[in-house]
Amino acid sequence: MRVRDWQDILEDVVESNADPRGWRAVSGTRSRGVGEDMYLGHPRAGVFQIKTYAKNPFEVKGVGAEVARRIDDDLDPLFPEQGSGRFGVQPAITDEDQAKDTARRVTEVLRTHADTEGASSGDALFDDVMEAMDSPAFGPMDHDQYGRPDGMDELGDTFEEAEELLEAEFDDLVRDDGVDRGFQ
Repeated sequence: MRVRDWQDILEDVVESNADPRGWRAVSGTRSRGVGEDMYLGHPRAGVFQIKTYAKNPFEVKGVGAEVARRIDDDLDPLFPEQGSGRFGVQPAITDEDQAKDTARRVTEVLRTHADTEGASSGDALFDDVMEAMDSPAFGPMDHDQYGRPDGMDELGDTFEEAEELLEAEFDDLVRDDGVDRGFQ
């Protein structure tokens, strides 16, 4: 297992060529210290663990790793089929033509959903917008911004060795940035 920058892990997700709708996630606060933990999983693309923190309002830092090559029968129940929320991974739009084309597709989706008068759900709208934006990964997510969802600790126990290695790297990153000190 290789510990890498969290953005490199997200790049792996973007470039996985897996079915975009097949992704699921679990995220919440770390069990100790500053930051958040996130597990992203896809049945065929694997399971990725990311640890991040906001160094300041404009910069997020973190580490991550691929912790499993696929979601097997033991891991499947730890990822939500229907989450408390939804997530999406979106690479940056790189030029004006791409921005205009994406805006046109999203506008069309919004018009279509507005014209359905109650026949559209929030999940369907989200899925359609993600598809219009060519999102490479989206789906249900169990997230707790003030704590840890049930599956988070089970995933940590399942990937205990990876958790320990990522925690050590993450703690070094936080300490080197001086984020763990507070005001003095």
